[in-house]
Amino acid sequence: MTIDQQLDELGKQWMEAERRGDAEALDALVVTDFTLVGPLGFVLVKDQWVSRYREGALVTHEMSWTDVTVREYGETAVAIGVLTQRASHQGASADGRFRVTQITVRDGDRRLLAGLHYSPIAAPPARP
Repeated sequence: MTIDQQLDELGKQWMEAERRGDAEALDALVVTDFTLVGPLGFVLVKDQWVSRYREGALVTHEMSWTDVTVREYGETAVAIGVLTQRASHQGASADGRFRVTQITVRDGDRRLLAGLHYSPIAAPPARP
């Protein structure tokens, strides 16, 4: 299986687990020291990220992972793509479209998420 196929499969598992709110599946997809940097700069470690679903704080209605480009560096791969979601966090809208950097590492025959970094997608600033 090529790196692109591996990351496509991991992306499908990630999206499906988020849509189902499946904390156990998400927990199984990430390394022990997984870190997420959210779109506003906050940082969540693995337990905090997974707990949002365990506690029902985050509800994902729709999520897609598109326009993905992949670079491989030995046991590590970096994918950059566009994540679009319709979701709510503690009852407030968490809808958005984000540029996401996904860092994965090889674990035997599979890939695990080591980190995610979300950035809002905005137009470039106007030139003076």
